[in-house]
Amino acid sequence: MPAPIIKLIETPEEMIAIETLQREIWPGSETDVVPVHVLMTAVHNGGLVLGAYIDGQLTGFVFGFPGLDATPDGARAKHCSHMLGILPAYRDSNIGFTLKRAQWQMIRYQGLDHATWTYDPLLSRNAHFNIVKLGAVCNVYRRAEYGVMRDGLNAGLPSDRFQMDWWINTRRVERRLGARARKPLTLDDFLKADLQPLYAAPSATGIWLRPPEHFSPIEGKLALIEIPSDFEALKADDFPLARDWRFFAREAFEFSFACGYIITDFIFDSGRSFYALSHGEATLQ
Repeated sequence: MPAPIIKLIETPEEMIAIETLQREIWPGSETDVVPVHVLMTAVHNGGLVLGAYIDGQLTGFVFGFPGLDATPDGARAKHCSHMLGILPAYRDSNIGFTLKRAQWQMIRYQGLDHATWTYDPLLSRNAHFNIVKLGAVCNVYRRAEYGVMRDGLNAGLPSDRFQMDWWINTRRVERRLGARARKPLTLDDFLKADLQPLYAAPSATGIWLRPPEHFSPIEGKLALIEIPSDFEALKADDFPLARDWRFFAREAFEFSFACGYIITDFIFDSGRSFYALSHGEATLQ
């Protein structure tokens, strides 16, 4: 498959194609589609819409707009990356990474050094992409971020989300987006370090992990939190168990963040998925 061509989307005609693409990627409620007039307003006021084309076909897009962070020194400008979508047939073609790299370059050109977005913390595929490939980090858990969602992918579960922080100019991000990206770490790499699993390996029910009833006080410099390796399949097969994982993960991550930990890595190894958390913010650089 040829490499995608990334194009800055600016005209109403091009925005109509982006609107149509959303319906193909996220089937469900029409109210979840960002319409043309909102996209146009955003790009006329510092927002970005980038499209990925293969052989002339629009296969993916990323959309974001300017926002503000509240800091002790007052409001600080950032980029809020709201949507990244790829047609299902092209999701293993590196299009998402290419779009995010182009977005990173545009954000730097605008003079910003921080971008944020949200995703479901129980989605292993998204975790690997956001943390391992892009170098984003997280210490913010948002309960029911979008209220009741009605699309086909999210209906029926609380819309809990991680807020990811992408520090645009850090060495961490630059290394991951460069030509010689860091090799992903394995579970063995972390087991050799001074780490603490937050809980013992969860028990299994059939092919699915059950969340543990308790987790340990967190004290070390590093910690691991295991999640189901395929949450989407779990939802389809055992929805009550998926809900149990949602509420357990909420408790585990909120507790860890309150103790001063930050997610800095993700491990997918031998069919198991783990978040790696570090104490403090030294690893952000």
